[in-house]
Amino acid sequence: MARKVKRQLSLLEVISVSSGVMISSGLFILPAIAYTQAGPAMILSYIIASLMIIPTVLSKSELVTAMPVTGGIYVFADRSMGPMMGTIGGLTAWISLAFKSAFSLLAMGIFVILLKPDITEVQMKIISVSWCLIFTALNIKGVKFSGRFQTITVLILFFILFLYILVGAFYVDTNRFIPFVPNGTDSVFVTAGLIFIAFSGTTKVTAIAGEVKNPGRNLPLGIFSSWGIVSILYVAVVFITVGILNPDELSSTFTPISIGGGTIMGRFGIVIMTFGALLAFISTGNAGLLAASRNPLAMGKDELLPNIFTRLTKKGTPAVAILFTSAIMISVILFLDIETFVKTASALKLVLFIIANVALIFMREANINHYRPKYISPFYPWAQIIGIICYVFLLFELGTMPLLLVVVFIASGVAWYFIYAHGRIKREYALLHLIERLTGIRTTDQLLEEELREILVERDGTTPKWYGKLIKQQTVTVLDPTFTPDSFAQLAANLQYEKLKTDQEELSNLIIKRLNSPDCIITKGVACLSIPVKGHRKFDLMLYKSSTGIDAGHSSPLHAIYIIAYSKDEWNLQLHTLKRLIETSNSPEFKFQWQQAESNKQLIKLLLQHNSYQGSK
Repeated sequence: MARKVKRQLSLLEVISVSSGVMISSGLFILPAIAYTQAGPAMILSYIIASLMIIPTVLSKSELVTAMPVTGGIYVFADRSMGPMMGTIGGLTAWISLAFKSAFSLLAMGIFVILLKPDITEVQMKIISVSWCLIFTALNIKGVKFSGRFQTITVLILFFILFLYILVGAFYVDTNRFIPFVPNGTDSVFVTAGLIFIAFSGTTKVTAIAGEVKNPGRNLPLGIFSSWGIVSILYVAVVFITVGILNPDELSSTFTPISIGGGTIMGRFGIVIMTFGALLAFISTGNAGLLAASRNPLAMGKDELLPNIFTRLTKKGTPAVAILFTSAIMISVILFLDIETFVKTASALKLVLFIIANVALIFMREANINHYRPKYISPFYPWAQIIGIICYVFLLFELGTMPLLLVVVFIASGVAWYFIYAHGRIKREYALLHLIERLTGIRTTDQLLEEELREILVERDGTTPKWYGKLIKQQTVTVLDPTFTPDSFAQLAANLQYEKLKTDQEELSNLIIKRLNSPDCIITKGVACLSIPVKGHRKFDLMLYKSSTGIDAGHSSPLHAIYIIAYSKDEWNLQLHTLKRLIETSNSPEFKFQWQQAESNKQLIKLLLQHNSYQGSK
């Protein structure tokens, strides 16, 4: 029996993984470089850089709640633009994150020097490789274990940074902010482009979406929380650092936060902030390995990489994918030139941001029925279009060599696809549905629809067991013989409007409208009213029995009436509930047994015994 990854990560662990990937060199090294370019105005640069990531945060948050499976950007690219783009996106995400994580471990050496000045380059690399091997063991042991380690690490790091901000606030000299923009406003935006990559890890947690509990809630909430928390920390820490260090001191060091800690807390400050920097790099290395290894796992399942990458341990971890990712990181640490490959990793990330925003546009415009995200990106499509324009601009600003390496990398991905994967898989994607919509010529077999439907079932837990639990929670309302359609609609609206937080009169009108529609009839004497309501995360089921029947103008009086009220994001719950109620009510003996049942327990049992529900009684 094939093993599956397990949903074990909580909201706190999602925030920890997402934050852990973000906080590293962008906070502990880059401020010194940013200061030489923009002066105190680099504070604005950090704010602008944070805002520039928003289009991708919005796009990925929507995509991942519609497809909360392992793979992240690979899955989004593949299901929106096809397996060739999926190959490019998956390989790009895998390698770029492995590079970034390796560089974080290598950068630890800069801070180790503060604690041990006589350390050699070989010793620094040995330390970095050792940590990589530790993270490899942690990740193979289990995602829950790795997630807990990440949470503890990030919480300690947050505490250290808050201590720095709190103590540093008493030492800020406002004169150090004058002149605020010494190199002109252009320098602010150029610097924002430089440090933008510091925020790039925000959405990497989508790669492990298949291992997150309650993904419809925890993933977007975790992504937005980590983005907000880390953005505030970045700006606050940079503000304090500018306010407590002399300009010459700030622009001449690669360890500005540690030096700042020494300024306000002496030797203890240097030690505690250096320890914080080491924690940040450790956190990035662990979270990066965790997220990066899920890309080859997903690609292996889809036959774009050899099947060996899909092998899981008894704890559900992709050991082979983790080992391969670890090997890439160790190779980078030992052999590669840092500056060139840092820029290349940055360029690859910008390519991924462009792919994510294009993917959302294709998924939206294809009008796929089972594309039902729990989170809907606001400002569509303008946020995505602005994001794509910004990322293309930054991509060209990185220079010729990174662009050339990106082209070579993409070409290699295309070559791999045609050599290894082309012809061995048949998969539909949103672009085909979009073409079908524009031309009116049907070319698909609804395979993507079915795949997304299965994902929704797994995401929402709409299994027979879930349906059984839902029905057991119900109380069937028995109606007085004198009820008319109007009085029934008023009663139903009165019972449901507070739970749904909607207008009672409006709800009553919707019920009476559906009650009079012939589409509501499931079978003779039975009606199901699916009532869409405004709002988010609203779902309610009500069951009614009328012994004499309600005459709503149909072929026969209605003895059983079900009302499913739902918001747009809960369409999938409504669909599966409706489907199972139809299965129940279509039984030949159902109507007779429903009328004969004398207690709520008998009615509930009737709704379960005529369904495929299998669960404990």
